[in-house]
Amino acid sequence: MNPAPRIVALATDYDETLAAEGSMAGPTVAALERLQASGRKLILVTGRELEDLLRVCPEIALFDCVVAENGAVLYLPGSQTTRSLASSPPARLLQMLRQRAVRPLSVGHSIVATVHDQYEIVRATIRELRLAEEIIFNRDALMILPAGISKGTGLEAALGELCLPPEGVVGIGDAENDEPFLKLCEISVAVNNALPSIKETANIVTNGDRGDGVIEIIDAILDGRIEALSGRETFQQE
Repeated sequence: MNPAPRIVALATDYDETLAAEGSMAGPTVAALERLQASGRKLILVTGRELEDLLRVCPEIALFDCVVAENGAVLYLPGSQTTRSLASSPPARLLQMLRQRAVRPLSVGHSIVATVHDQYEIVRATIRELRLAEEIIFNRDALMILPAGISKGTGLEAALGELCLPPEGVVGIGDAENDEPFLKLCEISVAVNNALPSIKETANIVTNGDRGDGVIEIIDAILDGRIEALSGRETFQQE
């Protein structure tokens, strides 16, 4: 078996992974700063709309690259530049969803977001309009995106921007929409509060929930322990 690669980057989800109730705790921020100081890259991969993310995450400058809207938007904090990776939501879809009283309804550069309870209405509307849109779930949230757009395609764009291959990247997440980008990473991690399906497919499951679990992984990256992990293992602190 080939040895695990030297870790060059951490790609991480935001809500329920780095953050709880929209905010990162001080120790989590400090751990990200330690990883950044080591020369490794930090990539944030989130389903949030960019404007909302910038509002709740004052530490955005820690990240070398941000994938927002579940893969539809690329943002570079260093230059504060934004690049769309997908088309805008179809106007007729928005019009019909509003006519059918889909609530809540949030519209970003490409994403349209509501809640899981609206699934049947959303599915029927997309089918009726014959649109090439996909429905993606994130726990209780429901997202509508152009076909083929995911956190995986967004991470591919981010890695291209940073001139990095997926080898040597650790990915960490908690929910079903994280699966495409976790599969792309050399080492995949589920925080302890992750959905069972994500834990089952991850290489590592942390002991801690959310930010505590991320801290465990960052510490393991910095001291070299994570590079020795292979297969399906549960991470244990020393």
